[in-house]
Amino acid sequence: MGDMEFTQEFIDGLTVNEVTVMKRIAETLSIRMDQVSVVVGLLNAGGTVPFIARYRKEATNGLDEVQIRDIEHSFSSGVNMETRRNEIIKGIFDQGKLDETLYENILKAATLSELEDIYAPYKRKKKTRGMTAQEKGLTALADLMLELNDDALRTKAAEFIHDDAEHPELSVTTVDDALQGAMDILAERTAQDTENRAGIKSFYRADGRIIVKGAGDENEKKSSVYQMYWDYTESLSQIKPHRILAINRGEREGKLDVVIDVDENTAVEKLQNKYDIHNTYHKTAIEDGLKRLLSPAVIRELRSDASDAADDHGIGVFSTNLKNLLMQQPIKGTRVLGIDPGIRTGTKCACLDDTGKYLHYFVFKNDKAEEAKKIILQNIKEYNLQLIAVGNGTGTKEVQEIVTQLIGENNLDVLYTVVDEDGASVYSASDIAREEFPELDLTIRGAISIGRRLQDPLAELVKIDPKSIGVGLYQHDVNQKKLSETLDEVVSSVVNNVGVNLNTASASLLRYVSGINRQLAKKIIKYRDEKGKIASRGELLDVPGMGPKTFEQCAGFLRIPESAESLDNTWVHPENYELARFIKGNITATGALTSNIREDIKEKYTVGDATINDIFDELKKPGLDPRGAYPKPIMQKGVVTFEDLKEGMVVTGKIKNVVDFGAFVDCGIKETALVHISELSDSFVKDPMDIIKVGDVMEFRIIALDTERRRISLSRKSGASGNRSSTQTNGVVKAPDISASSGGGKNKKTVVVKKESFNAQDDGTMYNPFAEAFKKRR
Repeated sequence: MGDMEFTQEFIDGLTVNEVTVMKRIAETLSIRMDQVSVVVGLLNAGGTVPFIARYRKEATNGLDEVQIRDIEHSFSSGVNMETRRNEIIKGIFDQGKLDETLYENILKAATLSELEDIYAPYKRKKKTRGMTAQEKGLTALADLMLELNDDALRTKAAEFIHDDAEHPELSVTTVDDALQGAMDILAERTAQDTENRAGIKSFYRADGRIIVKGAGDENEKKSSVYQMYWDYTESLSQIKPHRILAINRGEREGKLDVVIDVDENTAVEKLQNKYDIHNTYHKTAIEDGLKRLLSPAVIRELRSDASDAADDHGIGVFSTNLKNLLMQQPIKGTRVLGIDPGIRTGTKCACLDDTGKYLHYFVFKNDKAEEAKKIILQNIKEYNLQLIAVGNGTGTKEVQEIVTQLIGENNLDVLYTVVDEDGASVYSASDIAREEFPELDLTIRGAISIGRRLQDPLAELVKIDPKSIGVGLYQHDVNQKKLSETLDEVVSSVVNNVGVNLNTASASLLRYVSGINRQLAKKIIKYRDEKGKIASRGELLDVPGMGPKTFEQCAGFLRIPESAESLDNTWVHPENYELARFIKGNITATGALTSNIREDIKEKYTVGDATINDIFDELKKPGLDPRGAYPKPIMQKGVVTFEDLKEGMVVTGKIKNVVDFGAFVDCGIKETALVHISELSDSFVKDPMDIIKVGDVMEFRIIALDTERRRISLSRKSGASGNRSSTQTNGVVKAPDISASSGGGKNKKTVVVKKESFNAQDDGTMYNPFAEAFKKRR
């Protein structure tokens, strides 16, 4: 057993060393150890990531939300791994099979899969060949195999021949029997050595290939969605994550056969060259250890690593898209008509006031246009509606035509926009929708959701499972638990970066606020319903279940515009109100703080520059909504369909979903267009997310139309889009002249948007030549 003695006392004393875990995190993330330690301490004390990032900047020395979340995840997984390491050591010790070499390999294992592969033989009921050889007493012969030549070894092996009458299966009857047992022991040692594993894994990853074959004949190939993978080979080091996800799905469905092709013979030579070999038996044992034991384990791990990396990438794409979708700019202070187009049961319409409160609903038939126009006009006037949100589902073309004619014929000061319906039907049938509108039909709920999505996308979209919103890539192929957890973090991050109006927020929105869970969110709503509007942040402490710690975590993220305390409607945390008042009283006539005042503040309030600067900036622009930097929706006064499109036409579209190979674009019609990564820019684009994001509004030129499959291909290249561009001045958007490309005569238009239609924060609309180009032609 060497110098180390494994006793029960030693095994019982094994604990997780959290300091070691934190040191590893500090090295991996390139963050100082003291910062990691502080974050772990704050998290353990009940702090949330948004709270720590915003209100504990001095303690963390300015770590941002992403770094804090990385520490949180890494610490959790690190502790889990160390716990498992100790469990494995104890498990093998209990079997009486723990030796020093095995113990060292368990300590060196860098991943969970390495640990589990070491432990796997000890979990099986059937013993491994090496274990049986050890029980036969051949360990000493295995040690001699590392030193003696062939002849000396065979001579020595004869001494290990013995007959075990009590356990005949442990008898060693011949020299070859003894040598084979010793080789089995060395083969397992070779496979369990963590350095060997790391070296072979590195070689296979660099040199290996993934080979994919279609499971079917040529006819199946022609109709298969996996056509490109029917006879496919790519280097393991080069294959893209979205291909891994597609291949994995094809294999799961039985449509593809997948093999990892590696050069085992070269790997054997590499391993053998590591050892000082004195006989052919040791040489053969290394080859056996690699081919029978190590190689299959490493190949399994490489596929698992590739799938995990592809999962992380797919989840990352989804997360970024979801964040940008939720950060879409709200249209505040506007009364909206939400329309959910339908054919068989009619088109459902919901009138909403400027806070999103439901007022009234009505239904019309698309094929009875005059009746429809009459009832829409009646409701626009009765409820003073300023904006119409039309869902983009089946029947949207007919509804847009009715709305367009209505606006033109009556010279209405009303605009309309097309709203993405993804997830609206999921919301309509959900428990949340039933609780909100128990007396309404689910189709009416859908119209309300469409209207509210335009007024405040974040507040409405939080009610829907993020996976139903339609911004993912292979979202059903990735780890679903991890996807749900990550998307939940994204929603939480956005909600806490935007802030929440305490007196108008739904339980669905409140539950994402720092420190608040589903149960407490419902208690806040119940308290609000019973007592009326909450008058101050301090009153939150009267809500049942709201303790001091929860109040600390959530108070700064909740806004109360009605409060007598103006700071209750800012990012300033109640713990810093006294400091904020002091800063406000000492801002100079030039709008600054003198260095002397700053020093006084630091001494009196024991805070640093980060907190002082945050409060100073907030007092200058209280309650600033970060969504203001994101594009507004595209407003329209015309309608266009797929049949109206022509190659070469310039269109304005909104980025709906960014994926590895480009982006899907909403151009205001039912069909979604695609701009391929190679058409995004004149220069090389490695990752579409480097230059575009969900919600971006930009111009494209149509470069291809597939009328059979109704597919639209777009380009942003200068050769494709020419020099046409829209210019915006003083709330007037001038359209580019696209008559040459549309063949529609001189349709150059100017759309004037009156600011009075919206509140003071809304300074105009985006022009959509896609719709406007055809207004006259129709």
